[in-house]
Amino acid sequence: MRIQQFLEHHGVSLNPFADEDAQTDPVFKDHCIASTYHPAWDKVYGNPTEPSTAVVFGEKGSGKTAMRLQIVRHLREFNRSHPGRRAFVIQYDDFNPFLDRFRDTLAQRKRRPDRLFAQWKLWDHMDAILSLGVTKLIDMLLKSRRRHADQDEAEHVQPKDLDRNQARDLLILAACYDRSLDEPFLQRWGRLRRALGFRVVKARWQFAAGILATLLVVVAFARFQGWSAFLSWWPYVLLLAGWAPWLWRLLRRWWLARGVARQVRVVKHETWPLCRALLHFTSDELGGQPLPNKDRTDDRYELLVKFQDILRTLGYEGVFVLVDRVDEPYLVNGSADMMKSLVWPLLDNKLLKHQGMGFKLLLPIDLAYYVERESRDFHQRARLDKQNMVPSLAWTGEALYDVAQARLLACALPGARPSLRSLFDEDISDRRLLEAFRQLRTPRHLFKFMYRLLVAHCNAYSDEAPVWRINSHLFESVLAVYLRDQEAMDRSGSIG
Repeated sequence: MRIQQFLEHHGVSLNPFADEDAQTDPVFKDHCIASTYHPAWDKVYGNPTEPSTAVVFGEKGSGKTAMRLQIVRHLREFNRSHPGRRAFVIQYDDFNPFLDRFRDTLAQRKRRPDRLFAQWKLWDHMDAILSLGVTKLIDMLLKSRRRHADQDEAEHVQPKDLDRNQARDLLILAACYDRSLDEPFLQRWGRLRRALGFRVVKARWQFAAGILATLLVVVAFARFQGWSAFLSWWPYVLLLAGWAPWLWRLLRRWWLARGVARQVRVVKHETWPLCRALLHFTSDELGGQPLPNKDRTDDRYELLVKFQDILRTLGYEGVFVLVDRVDEPYLVNGSADMMKSLVWPLLDNKLLKHQGMGFKLLLPIDLAYYVERESRDFHQRARLDKQNMVPSLAWTGEALYDVAQARLLACALPGARPSLRSLFDEDISDRRLLEAFRQLRTPRHLFKFMYRLLVAHCNAYSDEAPVWRINSHLFESVLAVYLRDQEAMDRSGSIG
């Protein structure tokens, strides 16, 4: 008996339990994303007009990634209906590029994961977040072909809305944090400068003075002394004097660029291209401006405020940072200790409560164990009691039943109204179904069990003698095997 035959008999077009990961699940993304929510949804999502932080702990498959996708969808809809008060979304869920670059900056003896994460600081997280946000904003300003998943097609920004000071701030941010690989750094930075209408005539007078001094020295000596005068040393003294202001400026910009390249450890920088970008600013324009060239957070907070000010001018009142998949980087490799070392610097109340920003931290349940055992100093710094904390993204049997029913309806044939209850024999009571679903704990386990159950049922009967309901004996036997496998997996995970 074919599964498709069984499902079509019940008015279902395709298997609603075939996919387990929300990131690649078409049933969830096309249908259930707007109708199926965890009971803690309102607490986590909050109000887009007043960005707030939420810290969520959930086991694998409990719906953390699904919740992130739902937050993105709701914020995109909010932006459509509030074009002047939009929310800027930064999805901080792929740590591998930042960890790769960070690892390259360390000495060989410090590249072991345990030693590497001991060097990871709060400002590295801030640099990564700024890099994601700045790169996305520049893509929008330059109308890049790359469209971000959280960006609506109708969403647009006008670079001419920024005044000169804001244009300078954005160009500094771009020089320090833009990590696009679509085109060479200086070419993209130059396109941004022209799009912003940022003129750099004043910044070039020293270079022009050097050219003029060179022409005057060459013409004067060639006419009055002859070319033989260049065999002596003193014409070169005059040339050096003419170029001295520019050379001094070049040295200072190179030193700044070197500091940024060394201290921004999560973005790949080359000193000379960065130096050439900084040469477009006068000393007055760079004087007193924050640059991430020191190992501290103060400059990053100032740059974050400047970035928010730019976004506000472009119609974005709030910024949402969605943190997810912290257990997936290859250097973490699912280790709870490595996850803790990666995430703990981010749990800082000053950042999590930063005005105009809302952090949504969707964290593995493994980390809740460490939170409970942390010192008073940690809790004073993190203030998780103020962060809308959800200690466990738990599901009741009733909630999982509703999830399964919603997926059946999402996959229904035209005009059909399939029911989850109709898949089972009457000797399986509603109470027993709910109890079994409660034991499965998460949507992912529910989907895996239902898929295994459907396969086992269809394999037990032929096409010529189909049976349209799952009996209690098969249900209990498949459930017992699945729960045993689930327990073994949980035990191996806790040991690891």
